[in-house]
Amino acid sequence: MPTWGIILLVIIIVAVAIISFIAGIYNSLVKLDERVNEAWSDITVQLKYRADLIPNVVETVKGYAKHEKETFQMVTEARTAAMGAKTVKQAAEAEKEMQTALGRIFAIAEAYPELKANENFVKLQEQLQDVEDKIQAARRFYNAGAKDLNTKIKTFPTNIVNNFIGHFKKRDYFDVDDAEKAKIKDAPEVKF
Repeated sequence: MPTWGIILLVIIIVAVAIISFIAGIYNSLVKLDERVNEAWSDITVQLKYRADLIPNVVETVKGYAKHEKETFQMVTEARTAAMGAKTVKQAAEAEKEMQTALGRIFAIAEAYPELKANENFVKLQEQLQDVEDKIQAARRFYNAGAKDLNTKIKTFPTNIVNNFIGHFKKRDYFDVDDAEKAKIKDAPEVKF
């Protein structure tokens, strides 16, 4: 075999190896990106389910506490914000408002023993607790996927391939804001 033939064969083998390497990196980024998209979809499904339960909770509580219009308005506004959230940051803000609003609804329920004993209200509380647990799990799954994707995008040699392609972007974490972190950090110590 002539020398130019060997050189051409080596060039072809090296080119195929480089293309295969870049394709492997790209495919791993696609998989991670899709995993994060799936996790975000899981969060939005659970948020939608919770938003669908909230009008039932409000109507049940309204029957017992007609004078709590401000709280009902707050819940309605929080629900609207949660349903309209398009980004992780918007969803996290809406979550904060929703938690506050639901806390106020359940505080009202504490003042009405007959409401707390209402079978429909108890079932709604159980459903809301179940969906809250699912939202927490979906957040953890999303944040794990976002961490994996963000790490992969930043590490060598993937960062070079991604800079060349420019397709994959860092994902925000579904996290509590700094004010909430401070409350958690400064939480009172309970001793028995």
